Amino acid sequence: MSVDRLFTLTKPGTEAGVGIRTERRVEIDAGADVAAEARELVAGLLAEPWGQVSASPYETGRVVSLAPWLTGHAERVEFLLATQRPDGGWSPAGDHALVPTLSAVEALLAELGRDTSSGHALLAKAADRGLEAIWNWSFQATWPPDTPAIELIVASLLALIDGHLDGEGPKPPPGMSGAKLAAVRAWLVSGAPIPQKLVHALEVAGPEATAASGILPTPMPGGMAAVGASPGASAAWLAAPPDPGAGAGAGAEERAARRAGDEAAVRRYLEAVVASSGGPMPCALPIAVFERGWTLSWLRRAGIPVDVPPELVASLRDGLGPEGVATGPGLPADADTTSVALYALALLGEPREPEGLWPFELETHFCTWRGEEGMSPTTNAHVLDAFGEYLRRRGGEPRHAAVVAKLAAWLRDRQEVDGNWTDRWHVSPYYATACCAIALREFGGGKSAGAVGDAVNWVLGTQREDGSWGRWEGTAEETAYALQTLLLAGAARDGRWREAVERGYRHLLAARDGRAPSLWVDKDLYLPVAIVRAAVLGALHLARRALAIPEDDSY
Repeated sequence: MSVDRLFTLTKPGTEAGVGIRTERRVEIDAGADVAAEARELVAGLLAEPWGQVSASPYETGRVVSLAPWLTGHAERVEFLLATQRPDGGWSPAGDHALVPTLSAVEALLAELGRDTSSGHALLAKAADRGLEAIWNWSFQATWPPDTPAIELIVASLLALIDGHLDGEGPKPPPGMSGAKLAAVRAWLVSGAPIPQKLVHALEVAGPEATAASGILPTPMPGGMAAVGASPGASAAWLAAPPDPGAGAGAGAEERAARRAGDEAAVRRYLEAVVASSGGPMPCALPIAVFERGWTLSWLRRAGIPVDVPPELVASLRDGLGPEGVATGPGLPADADTTSVALYALALLGEPREPEGLWPFELETHFCTWRGEEGMSPTTNAHVLDAFGEYLRRRGGEPRHAAVVAKLAAWLRDRQEVDGNWTDRWHVSPYYATACCAIALREFGGGKSAGAVGDAVNWVLGTQREDGSWGRWEGTAEETAYALQTLLLAGAARDGRWREAVERGYRHLLAARDGRAPSLWVDKDLYLPVAIVRAAVLGALHLARRALAIPEDDSY
């Protein structure tokens, strides 16, 4: 069974839940009209309004541990057992397996403390194999990957595992001693203002700090509410005991009633996820603006002729404001989602002044969210798209042109020596390179020609023998990004270029039913199904047009 189990979340209250799928594939019919496939994809954005995203071993483990009462508990445990790798870990091999493996192991240990059935031996065996994997490879890595809140997540999970094993658990890797986690918990207890981005990983706080923090769920339609758009964070909020100080004094009854209402709303949110997933949990839901912005951008930039329903356009437009827009309810607004929504609207004929991006501007570049500790080339490439497209369609002002020049220079400075880019929000350099090279080609001016040419040469030089591209193995998703780089950023269309495009196109057709791995970065790696499908469709359309292949021809 593949580790890439996915589910599709349908509108709560319907009976269209698809349940657990052993594999979800990015399916493209080789002989079909790409435009027809795109129309189907766009229709699906409305039919499945919360989005399509893969299940996460990390998030599933947190819900197993924190909410064993929730419907689908047995299915979540089964998911963890079924997705364990032969080496005992979870998710991809290497550094990115650390967080999901720690979470799955802790969840299985917690389940062992509750389970006395005949499955006890199976749970114990899986937990032992996971612990062995942690001892063997997790802390041998040079440094854990740059994923959200990783130093807090690792420290909290190690402490929980240590408690299950009476102090004999694995020790922290360098730089993750738990000091930062202790400081964060003390901050939460103090009643000080809480950074919104922390709420997405509230499960690290522990029950006492969560109870004292005063964090409230974010209301959603249908009488639901979520904490940080995260099932794990929502389960942690529910698991925390009531704040002792809230049960006395004036207004105590009103506070208790409000708490009961919030608890019911969060339970409805979790049950809605389970109703469509069958049990396993994603890292973040809903993801409507994120999914729609990226999907429509890939389709429209590739020139696929597809009509977009007014409701989809309105959903992008209505969420934008002077502070930007967030990926999901309870998450902070971010420059990445904001810029892609603006760019998609511009491609759809509704260019808007990028006012929601100004709060993220720094001296040399834009942060993904305020208070960000790292930096993201792909976020800045998307901001460049937004400002550049606005300038192209509306003319703009000197400050807009200054931002475009600043971002182009910053992106050029972040290019690797061999010509590619890497990024914190996607593990593949082919995604980052496509984002940066295409944005520079479109809006970077003559000064960016060398950087774009180096990126194209890097793509040409890293194609695999079977015609694919990929970091760890050839994948349809990464092949699509590589093709888009060649087709939208490549200038010298010589014999080498055409051969690479032809081979990549053939592979993309052959790989349409292949495994779609999780390459996008949240607390765990995940796969946004519609976005990846749009990238593949865009690459097929561009390649067919460049190679003069009829749309109904399977080559």
